[in-house]
Amino acid sequence: MSGGHGDTAGRMAPYDHRNAAFPDAVSTRTSAFINAVYGWMCFGLAVTAVTAWITASSPALVRTILANGLFFWLLAFVQLGIVVVLSARVQQLSSTTAAVLFIVYSALTGLTLSFVLLAFTGDSIATTFLVSGGAFAGLAIYGTTTQRSLSAVGQFLFMGLIGVVLASIVGIFWHSDALQFVVSLAGVVVFAGLTAYDAQRLAVMARQAPPGNVQSYAIVGALALYLDFLNLFLFLLRFTGNRRQP
Repeated sequence: MSGGHGDTAGRMAPYDHRNAAFPDAVSTRTSAFINAVYGWMCFGLAVTAVTAWITASSPALVRTILANGLFFWLLAFVQLGIVVVLSARVQQLSSTTAAVLFIVYSALTGLTLSFVLLAFTGDSIATTFLVSGGAFAGLAIYGTTTQRSLSAVGQFLFMGLIGVVLASIVGIFWHSDALQFVVSLAGVVVFAGLTAYDAQRLAVMARQAPPGNVQSYAIVGALALYLDFLNLFLFLLRFTGNRRQP
């Protein structure tokens, strides 16, 4: 699972969901904020895709990463650190600093995801990406337009996310097809729910963002949805992806 630890950290951002009226997409400020979030999210995914493709196209770079386990774990810890900084210090970060951190995170994720391009066929990656995109769009629309507050569901999903992260760590050391199946299924359910939850949360973030720091909050919102989409894609790929023949 990519970004699982980071996404857990991202859920700790200090946003108050109490007494929030849903939806709040009618205001100009909220609409502009949501547009900025999805713009940054798409940009981050583009950076990740390009970086992954370039890395996968360079056998020498792939061999270097594979041969150096310490480097791979260093990438993971740097990614986690960036998510923690963005989530915990959004009120202090300038929009430029937040943007640079988000772009760096997206590029580093592309490095680690390059192995997905090497492990699965291009057709299965493309198909799963389209399915993930359609599911993400539907869930995001639901989260934005529903009159029901999803804050209680979000707390349940947060616990589910912790369970998926812990089970994924166990799966690194204990290889079990049954465990992998359960983790993959749970991951799809958790990140599908988090997509709707985070989409609804954007209206709250738009109201709480200080006028002089709206872009930083938009980038943090984009990071949450970026992680939701990416993990939804990866877990679905476990089900539908066709691995390349060795």
